[in-house]
Amino acid sequence: MTLLVRPALPPTRFEAALAALPIALMLAEPIVFRHGDRGVLARRIVPTEELLSFHRAVHAAALPGDDAAHTKPGEWTPHVTLARRLRLDALDQALRLVGPPHAGTGIALRRWDSATREVTPIG
Repeated sequence: MTLLVRPALPPTRFEAALAALPIALMLAEPIVFRHGDRGVLARRIVPTEELLSFHRAVHAAALPGDDAAHTKPGEWTPHVTLARRLRLDALDQALRLVGPPHAGTGIALRRWDSATREVTPIG
């Protein structure tokens, strides 16, 4: 689940957010973010007050910055990506493979650096 997207993020301490873990998550119905003849297939995460508070704690720790619009508090669409660059003509077939809603637990924070393709655990 993506909580924050920025072109750059200086070293940041996320203690308040880490203290909120683990956090209950409910994976709801599938959603599609369309881009031309392709899309991102995702599963929506139910935005509980606990999850929204967690999201705000991540942003508060990072201080104001150049956030991607889809990750800003108040504009965020919590989701888990299932498939990227999915051809829309394959969408019906892909949707048949997505199971029913599912309860889960968020247990950790990590940083994904798209430039270096590195994952760094936080905390």
